[in-house]
Amino acid sequence: MTTLYDLSVGTYQRVLQATVVVMEKGASYFDEQGLVLNDVVEMRLAPDMAAFPFQVNSVRHHSLGAIKGIMAGEFGPPPELPDMDYRGLMALLTSALAELDTMQAEDIVPVRGKGMHFRAGSFEVPFTTENFILSFSLPNLYFHATTIYNMLRIKGVPLGKLDFLGEMLVGLPKN
Repeated sequence: MTTLYDLSVGTYQRVLQATVVVMEKGASYFDEQGLVLNDVVEMRLAPDMAAFPFQVNSVRHHSLGAIKGIMAGEFGPPPELPDMDYRGLMALLTSALAELDTMQAEDIVPVRGKGMHFRAGSFEVPFTTENFILSFSLPNLYFHATTIYNMLRIKGVPLGKLDFLGEMLVGLPKN
């Protein structure tokens, strides 16, 4: 049976790890091709979309930040990042993953079924913990992780769907 921990922390860990691997492959590709890695940092998929650092920050925020949010009962937009190069952004995700790795199932049990709010200025949306994860946090996490993947693919990084999926939970139940 899937628990709230599996749904939240487990999923966040898998997406973060896959995104770190995608970024590592990007760094290797740029090095091998003699390209300037930090050119990606200024990249946007469209003029009205946020640049690469925002996408990375949002992956961190909609994973580790989401867990902190459900524990606090409140979540908001991601904090501003200082200027960072590509490797600094990779380190940001690696650090978030390491912090998530310290979370235990019993840390999440107390927030199951609790109320929480997304707040951005005077805008507020009430959620239950589960509905926040399912309808807000996870869709945002996948959106921003996909955007990172797409930005690197556009730059020529040889990535495939399995890179994005990361480590899948496979196996059959034991009878």
